[in-house]
Amino acid sequence: MQYTHLGRSGLKVSRLCLGTMNFGPQTEEADAHAIMDSALDSGINFFDTANVYGGTGHRGWTEEILGRWFAQGGERRERTVLATKLYGTMTDRPNESKLSALNIRRALDASLKRLQTDYIDVYQFHHIDRDTPWDEIWQAIEVAVQQGKILYSGSSNFAGWHIAQAQEAARRRNYTGLVSEQSIYNLFRREVELEVIPSAQQYGLGLIPWSPLQGGLLGGVLKKQEQGVRRTEGRALETLKKHQDQIQQYEDFADELGHAPGDVALAWLLHQPAVTAPIVGPRTQEQLDAAIRALDVTLDADALKRLDDIFPGHRTAPEDYSW
Repeated sequence: MQYTHLGRSGLKVSRLCLGTMNFGPQTEEADAHAIMDSALDSGINFFDTANVYGGTGHRGWTEEILGRWFAQGGERRERTVLATKLYGTMTDRPNESKLSALNIRRALDASLKRLQTDYIDVYQFHHIDRDTPWDEIWQAIEVAVQQGKILYSGSSNFAGWHIAQAQEAARRRNYTGLVSEQSIYNLFRREVELEVIPSAQQYGLGLIPWSPLQGGLLGGVLKKQEQGVRRTEGRALETLKKHQDQIQQYEDFADELGHAPGDVALAWLLHQPAVTAPIVGPRTQEQLDAAIRALDVTLDADALKRLDDIFPGHRTAPEDYSW
């Protein structure tokens, strides 16, 4: 396993992050525990979850599954860099969502209880809260740090200017601020190259891409359909029909490289200088094994250029659309 620092922090994390969103709704608890054990054994030490994971009928379910896994001992908690998130609505009560000081305190304590731990390594804001001032947010986070309940703060789904706003507010308070940003980023979805990545690099945030395979569209979807092992429906089917020629070019090029399409998509992210660790969210052990293979895929300059030709990216704003 390869390791790197999370942004400008001294925290070392694996180059793959285990996403747990499927644990509970898609993956039974025993299988989830086996996947987490396997991840640790392979060297993946970075696990990501959120307080809302588990579905509308059982928010918090995924954190509970992780908590029972930690409770088994074997230094599972000590070997894991644990990241969770808050923002989403947990109940219909008015103060149980977003980033108010009250919700930060209550949501953090609730996550700690579900996770059966006394601290969170990276506590992340799942979305920007336009209604709460940054001084209030940072004051609440500073208290949590002083209490020993969290160590680092991260963001998710922020725009570039939100990162700048957060970091400048933290700077005024002589506080570290954010050390990471989670954004959707893959060969299909490269909008973060406009402003989010430049902002993250300017302020020393590690980028943690979610949906690295764009819901499976970069995982060999056409070949799987031909083999009858996958059926695409809904919005994904519409996207597939619209971009079928592009996806076919991509899968053909992966064949030329001698790698599975999903391995190439993850390897491409790992070759991007701003990326710390793509989030892989396996439902099965086989999917985890496939993700780990990507660490051994090397893409040379010609391969990276070919991928850019198939999936054009963005230059930094404003040069992308102006002079």
